[in-house]
Amino acid sequence: MSETNIDVRGQTCPVPLVECRKAIRKAAPGDEIVITGTHSASKKEIPMACEAMGLEVVEVDENNEKEWTIRIKK
Repeated sequence: MSETNIDVRGQTCPVPLVECRKAIRKAAPGDEIVITGTHSASKKEIPMACEAMGLEVVEVDENNEKEWTIRIKK
């Protein structure tokens, strides 16, 4: 099992979701993808999209007012 970190701070939709999907395609079953970003809409869209794809959203963490981290397991 490995972990992939994606930094999309400062990026707006659809970039965070596109980068997340790229990482999911490359990941093996059991791998975790950790996305860190600042765009508030992506904080809601990424977990919804991942759940629709049948992936486990392990954690959505608001690091501070402007930044968040989402951990997904494939």
